[in-house]
Amino acid sequence: MSLTSLLVPAILFFALGMFACLIKSDLKFPPDMHKMIVIYLLIGIGLHGGKALSGSDMSSALPAVWAALGFGVGLPILAYIILRGLGKIDPLNAAAISAHYGSVSAGTYMTAVAFLGGIGVTYEAYPIIMLAIMESPAIMIGLVLAGYSRRVLAGGAEVKADKGMMKHLIIDAFTNGSILLLFGSMAIGWVVSEPSYHKIEPFFELIFMGALCIFLADMGMEAGKRLSEFKSVGVFLVCFGIIMPLIGAVCGLFVGHFLLGYSIGGITLVTVLAASCSYIAVPPAMRLAIPEANPSFYLTLSLGVTFPFNVVVGIPMYYAAAQYLHETYYPW
Repeated sequence: MSLTSLLVPAILFFALGMFACLIKSDLKFPPDMHKMIVIYLLIGIGLHGGKALSGSDMSSALPAVWAALGFGVGLPILAYIILRGLGKIDPLNAAAISAHYGSVSAGTYMTAVAFLGGIGVTYEAYPIIMLAIMESPAIMIGLVLAGYSRRVLAGGAEVKADKGMMKHLIIDAFTNGSILLLFGSMAIGWVVSEPSYHKIEPFFELIFMGALCIFLADMGMEAGKRLSEFKSVGVFLVCFGIIMPLIGAVCGLFVGHFLLGYSIGGITLVTVLAASCSYIAVPPAMRLAIPEANPSFYLTLSLGVTFPFNVVVGIPMYYAAAQYLHETYYPW
């Protein structure tokens, strides 16, 4: 991994935002700008993925769907076991944190797309389906772990309140705005004609990277604000925020290469999805489902540790690993 792989505008703008926060600059973005840019980026990703899928055989997308479901279910359970077994974290905080690491970060995915675009690497359209799918299973597994944790703390007694809460949050997971935008935009990109798509292509394709730079500058400032909370999180959790993405990345590399058979770019995106950590959809869901958990733990880990690690170090490293794996063990 060379230094030039980090000199991508999106990554540098993230570093700029974090630096501005560290030196206590008066730099601020309009309050609603973040939401507007997230909406724009999600629509752009969905349209691009849908357009690419329109020329593909949808039956070939099924392995990606199963892989996404496997990540969404398996990674939170693995994270919970590590947090409880090695870190001795209390059950409810472990459940809340675990749900974040089975879910995905659209910001990390978009940065990976920018990274691959910057070095001219192509990739399959199927990872966008995985991005849209992985959010919901992780939230559901978080709810199951929360219910299990409460029964553990209650000495095995049934907690009836969990049933109504689970139904409510499962509905919310499937009607989540981010998921709706991704699936809806993918459907639109899939069905529109080529001439119709070309009319909106300049807005959603040509300025996409510029909007992503603004988004990551804002996220850099948010990550910088979390640095002061490291003391309350503890050494083990900070280490977990780096090690867990690496564990997910190993799973992503294996699945992307050996099970899905993707190109280097596709393997990189699958790896990024498996290594990322949600900071948009899962935190409010866990705040509602597990009010006993400490929000500073999972917010600091997702925004202050894992997201910066993946953006600055992880993505170039995952690409290098995918390149090595593809060139050394290409079995087809």
